[in-house]
Amino acid sequence: MHPAFSVVFFTTATGAGYGLLALLGALGGFQIIPPDFWLGLIGMGLALGLIVAGLLSSTGHLGRPERAWRAFSQWRSSWLSREGVAAVTTFIPAGLFGIGWVFFGRSGGWVAVAGLLTACGAVVTVCTTGMIYASLKPIAQWHSRYTLPAYLIFSAMTGSMILNALLQGFAFGSKMLLAACLLLTLLGWAWKLATWRYNDRLEIPTTANTATGLAGGTVRSLEWPHTEENYLLKEMGFRIARKHSARLRRITQLLAFALPVLLLAAAFALPWPFAALPSVLAGIVQFAGMLVERWLFFAEAKHTVTLYYGR
Repeated sequence: MHPAFSVVFFTTATGAGYGLLALLGALGGFQIIPPDFWLGLIGMGLALGLIVAGLLSSTGHLGRPERAWRAFSQWRSSWLSREGVAAVTTFIPAGLFGIGWVFFGRSGGWVAVAGLLTACGAVVTVCTTGMIYASLKPIAQWHSRYTLPAYLIFSAMTGSMILNALLQGFAFGSKMLLAACLLLTLLGWAWKLATWRYNDRLEIPTTANTATGLAGGTVRSLEWPHTEENYLLKEMGFRIARKHSARLRRITQLLAFALPVLLLAAAFALPWPFAALPSVLAGIVQFAGMLVERWLFFAEAKHTVTLYYGR
């Protein structure tokens, strides 16, 4: 039993991709970033590539991937369906923006409008992804005020880190963007520590007694409700030892936050082109750290149904 890597990669890649896409749309459309062909081509290609790779990996998590299209029909009641609709819809202004900004080398006007719509669509998509988990009441670690802001913070953090690496590589970097990356990384670090503190102190009022409505003793299962492993037990019943959880949390803090902060500080002190190397390394290290963070996000979650398994 372990969290599916497809979902771990999906949430990490799409978060970074949509963060980068939103920044490119907003900053590129309003002439804050110059319409350089290779910068735009690589930047848009990387953003859309991360998004598509994440969306494709999520289909591998489905029992019947060929039926994934049916999820779009439940947008009135399902956050998963809303995420799919928002993700596909965002590609329309993103395509128009990419054509105008990258291939025509234009900013302002209809390109700025397309860029702004792209940024809005990216933010909405990240919000719907976060709400998929924040809306799940049976999982107390996710159904909290920390989940949705975390998705937005981490998306902006990883997206800005990648954008900074690209701009430094093309000699368009700025101290302002470096400072923004640094502040977002520190904010993400503080938010993650606050989330862990909240989850560690979390007291779940539901017990086997309250779940079954039985009183006058301690309710326990004599045998499992089924003879084979099921989806909920595999995905939401993972048990991770406290020592392993503590070690992975330290790795997360080191890779996703501490090392990127040090590398950004080095880039801040160095002139171009020497600032490009630590900027690129910061983006790579942070992405690896966020994969560990996302794995922990799923591994430490406990579904209420595990009460029926004596956990």
